[in-house]
This record gives sequence, structure tokens and C-alpha cells, in this order.
Amino acid sequence: MHNAMAVQVTLYLHEDDKWQSKPLHLEILSYLRRENVYAAVGLHAVMGFLGRQRVKTSHLVDAGGKLPVVVIFVDTDEHVERVLPTLKQMAAHRLIIRENVVLEQGNLD
Repeated sequence: MHNAMAVQVTLYLHEDDKWQSKPLHLEILSYLRRENVYAAVGLHAVMGFLGRQRVKTSHLVDAGGKLPVVVIFVDTDEHVERVLPTLKQMAAHRLIIRENVVLEQGNLD
């Protein structure tokens, strides 16, 4: 399927964000796997900032759980519509971006 459309969702989190006392990024990835989302990745940043805070880096002693973690996943519009309400609840205080993308290679089968 060449140039098929899909939806990519990006969630910007902190490494110390929790969901039911567990790391939020791990819980989100587990939820996406259970819901059979096509592809997802969690990226632990070495530096960055969220919410207009100062830049945190992995070599700062006082970074203390505030480094960004980005979760990105791709699937069909219908599947994203189904999982997004739960993700909005899990990461209610964090930035979530949804964008339509073109699959240049591969497919969602």
C-alpha cells in the first residue's frame, strides 16, 4: 500500500510521571500493546524541557526525574480514535499531539 494515510500521536512526558504508582511511559506503552496498536516507541531524552521550564540535561545532578520522555505511536485513524480517550486520561497534564501522516513505505497490516 503505497502512500497510505495514517495517524501519528506524540506524547510529551516527564520520566517521573506516574499512572497508578507506576511509570507513566511504561504504562502507556503497555496499554498500547494490549490495544494492538500497530507501532509505538518510547524515547528517553538526554536533554529538553516541558512547560516552559528550564532545560534539563542528563548530566545535571538536579535533573531528578524531570527529563523528558516521548512516546510516539502510529496507527489508523479509527484505532487512534479508540485509544486516545484513555491516553488523555492517563496523561491529562501533558502535551499530546495528533497528526495525519503519509506512509512512504510499509503498511499497517
